[in-house]
Amino acid sequence: MTRTASTALPARRTTGIGLAQGVIETPLGPLTALACDAGLMGLWFDRQQHGPGLLDAPLDDAQRWIAQAREELDLYFAGRLREFKVALAPQGTAFQEAVWRRLCAIRCGDTISYGRIAREVGSPQASRAVGAAVGRNPITVIVPCHRVIGENGTLTGYAGGLHRKQALLDIEGIVLAPGARHHAQASLL
Repeated sequence: MTRTASTALPARRTTGIGLAQGVIETPLGPLTALACDAGLMGLWFDRQQHGPGLLDAPLDDAQRWIAQAREELDLYFAGRLREFKVALAPQGTAFQEAVWRRLCAIRCGDTISYGRIAREVGSPQASRAVGAAVGRNPITVIVPCHRVIGENGTLTGYAGGLHRKQALLDIEGIVLAPGARHHAQASLL
């Protein structure tokens, strides 16, 4: 299913038919991509928390969704793309998928807090569960979990590393409050 709007993730589960993997080079390090016939299933930085480990899928850098993700990411990192169009097919629990759909609705240049996402997905007391779902987002950068910050505007955890989160926010022109950015830099030491 092709994604036509930034909030659209397929409602159906994929069965893994036509799996392929590839590597996408970026200025922030290589990304391992996993795709199936329905779309991109995963995109992880090397040594990213909650990464998949070794994938049991043939290497096919030319697979259509991997190739499209590569093209779009090249444009994104060059500052010439603000909305990804590649079809997505992540798999998770119903709650995780609801959180990931909400992440897709965060426009480039905007941020949101974990608490606000919890309220918007109908679980206002579930900020920690939202944080766990955000941390397990299988499609980094394209499903923009880097746009989620603390309620007080601080830079918070990122499975790909806080230095990458800050770099992605910088690419998008998102400027955090001076104290929030200082907190993030201190966390990197």
